[in-house]
Amino acid sequence: MARKKAPEDLSLDELRRLLVEKRRGVRRERLDHYRRTGRVINLAPDFPDLTAPPSAPIVDTTEMGESAPESISRNPRRKFMDRFLLAIEVLAVVGFIGVLASSFGLLRDLNREVAEAIKPPVTSPTPLIIAVVLPSGHVPPDAQGNTRPNDAEIPEHLRPMVQSLANMPIPTAAPDQAIRLQVPAINVDAPIVQGDGWEQLKKGVGQFAGSANPGESGNVVLSAHNDVYGEIFRYLDRLQPGDQVVLYSQQRQYIYIVDRTVLVEPTAVEVMASTGNPTITLISCYPYLINNKRIVVFARLQN
Repeated sequence: MARKKAPEDLSLDELRRLLVEKRRGVRRERLDHYRRTGRVINLAPDFPDLTAPPSAPIVDTTEMGESAPESISRNPRRKFMDRFLLAIEVLAVVGFIGVLASSFGLLRDLNREVAEAIKPPVTSPTPLIIAVVLPSGHVPPDAQGNTRPNDAEIPEHLRPMVQSLANMPIPTAAPDQAIRLQVPAINVDAPIVQGDGWEQLKKGVGQFAGSANPGESGNVVLSAHNDVYGEIFRYLDRLQPGDQVVLYSQQRQYIYIVDRTVLVEPTAVEVMASTGNPTITLISCYPYLINNKRIVVFARLQN
């Protein structure tokens, strides 16, 4: 085995050859590293002959650790400006969505206000006044036809209240209230006025204030005299179940069918109570020219 020479024993040519070999080895190791990392592409295979000049490889110099320049670090100010602009864009989008939502809300409120403004007012019925006695009560007329309200029917302790109720204003008729009554079986065709006081019943059939309107769920309470002021309800006792009672409003007509007829005392005000179905109640004094009771006819809305 040849003994290695000390560096001081080597000639200049031997030293030059060793230096070339060392550099070549370092270069080969570097190329092997670049091949493993994908940074170099071989255009020609390596030759085992170390004396031949090595082929020049194509090296990705942009990624080489020693020759590639270091990546330029991002400017902190530019980074801040990018984030600031992104925040502004996000705020702009959120604000636009908020404006759209607010616009839809304003449009909805405006439509509701317009609808309420053009909607016709709803007329609510006058609250039902507590009655003490049934309407149309009067003393029998004399030979000249003169008569007056029968105050004797009213309990003495309730007469002040009845007198106070008599001075209450009569509500104005609404378009859906009754204006005319027809009962073909007894040839009745008369106007309907609001209120059933003494003065109102001189003009025709009176509707009890606060009772239902034609066609509505509830009780339409109508009264008239039987022996004075036209004797409109003189023949109520002739009505039979199945006879028609026709009510007219300004808009249409309503047909009711007679259900039953009863005789009651003047204080039987429960017959005027409201009902859950569309009904009508006709009231008058009875018997003819005596008037110590009331005849009451009940009818229900057809269909």
